[in-house]
Amino acid sequence: MSRAPKPLLLAALLAASAASAQAQPAAAETFTTADLAQACSGKDGWLDPAPPAHVFGNTWYVGTCGIAAILITGEDGHVLIDGGMPDAAPLVLSNIARLGLQPKDVRWIVSSHEHFDHVGALAALQKATGAKIAALRPAAALLESGEPSLDDPQHDITDGFAPVAVDKVLEDGDSVVAGNLAVTAHATPVHSPGSTSWTWQSCTADFTCRMIAYADSATTISADAYRFSDHPDRVAQIDLGLEQIGALPCDVLLTPHPSASGMMPRFAGKAPLVAASACTDYAATARKRIEDRLAKEAGTETP
Repeated sequence: MSRAPKPLLLAALLAASAASAQAQPAAAETFTTADLAQACSGKDGWLDPAPPAHVFGNTWYVGTCGIAAILITGEDGHVLIDGGMPDAAPLVLSNIARLGLQPKDVRWIVSSHEHFDHVGALAALQKATGAKIAALRPAAALLESGEPSLDDPQHDITDGFAPVAVDKVLEDGDSVVAGNLAVTAHATPVHSPGSTSWTWQSCTADFTCRMIAYADSATTISADAYRFSDHPDRVAQIDLGLEQIGALPCDVLLTPHPSASGMMPRFAGKAPLVAASACTDYAATARKRIEDRLAKEAGTETP
C-alpha cells in the first residue's frame, strides 16, 4: 500500500489548504468546466484543442479534449501532471498563459505513465518552463530512455518518445513540493509498469477542501499476441495497482483519458463532480475487465 506522506511533509500538506485558496490565476476570463465540456462535445481526439478550465480550488485542466494535463497552482510555483502528445506542448503552454500564469513558474512536471500520448510533450515542456521532472523509480528509467518497458504489454504497439532528464527519483508515497504545495505519488502499476497516480488537497477561497486524485489509466490493453495469463508477475502488479487506486484519498477523480472516468459529463454537470466512491468504482470496473480477460484466455468466460 502507499505510505502516508512523510512526517516532514505533513506541515506542508496542512498549510497547502490555506495557500491553495490564495493561488488562483489572475485571468481576465473565467474558464469553467462547463465551457470545456461544451468545447469538447463530440470531440475526443488526442490533439483536439480544448480551452483551460477551473476544476476545483487550485486545480486546472490545461490539456486537449482527449488527453488530460492538470495544472496545480501555488504561490511559490506550480506542478504540471502530464503533457500529452508531442504536438500538444504548444497548446498546454498556451492554456497556462491564458490563465494569466507564466509557464516558467511551473516548478515540477510529473506524469501518469510512460506512453507517448501522455509524456510525448514532456521534453518540450521541460525546455519551455525550466521545470524539474520527478518520477517513481520504475518510471524514471523509462522516461530517460524514451522507450516503454519490455515488460509492458503494449510494448509492441506503442511508440517511443523524446527522453527527458529526471531530476528526482521518488518512492511510493513520496511527494513533490513547491512551497506549501505538495503532490503525492502512488505506485499503481496497472496500465504499465511505471504507472503512477497522484493526490493532493485543493481548497476554495472559503476553505472548502477536497482531495483530488489523478488516478492513472486502469485499462489492461496489450498487443494481440500478449497473454496476461502467461505473465503472473504482471497480473500481480495489476492486482496491487487496482488495490492502490481503490484506496486513494479521492473526493474528485481525474484521469489521463477524460473518457475513462466520464470527466466531460461530470464537468458539464450531468453527474456529480465530487463522489466519495469514485476511485473505488473506477478500480472495481477495471478489475472486472482484467478478470474477464483472464477468463477469456483460459476459455472459461461467461457468454
